[in-house]
Amino acid sequence: MHWPIRLKYNNMPTRKLGEHNIRKLKRTGKGNSGSFSITIPVELIRELKWKEKQKLVFKKRGKGILIEDWE
Repeated sequence: MHWPIRLKYNNMPTRKLGEHNIRKLKRTGKGNSGSFSITIPVELIRELKWKEKQKLVFKKRGKGILIEDWE
């Protein structure tokens, strides 16, 4: 007798629809001189046609940040 096998491909919890683009800011270095990182949804990366190791420019705009392609 063969039992059905169920595989889970993604063990990560799913986000609610309204929380899909919410991300956490993470420290990547030590002390005050460390850097921070944030993940960007892959859908946005594909839409903007950004590639790995691409250079980007960060500009402060009011209380937000503008991220542009470096030319």
